[in-house]
Amino acid sequence: MFSNPPTSEIRSILAESKTIAVVGISNREDRASKYVSEYMQREGYTIYPVNPNLDEWNGLKVYDSVEDVPVNIDIVDVFRRSSEVLPLTGDVVGTGAKVMWLQQGVVNVQAAELAEQAGVRVIMDSCIMVEHKSMKLGF
Repeated sequence: MFSNPPTSEIRSILAESKTIAVVGISNREDRASKYVSEYMQREGYTIYPVNPNLDEWNGLKVYDSVEDVPVNIDIVDVFRRSSEVLPLTGDVVGTGAKVMWLQQGVVNVQAAELAEQAGVRVIMDSCIMVEHKSMKLGF
């Protein structure tokens, strides 16, 4: 049975991570993927946008697939429908990413279990920005 790591581990992940590939990033101001990624970027994380329908995001090259990102990725932050996560899991595992983070409202237990079996830590149905802010505030 899948469960998210404890808060202390989530905070360690955030403290130790530097690079975040954001799958499903958007240029639309009203999309969580845009403002959450901008927040994480302001907080010092290097963002690698991933969306096959975009060429550029906030001046950065956008990659068609998480596998196309040319650096080691600490966290793959997923802004996709829950039903679209399972096919993405193999790509995430193939990158050697340490963490697959499924944003708030994104739940796929099968994908989470597959990723964890391959050694990728999973955080599911949780907003990375909310977790980061609570870490900063000490809650």
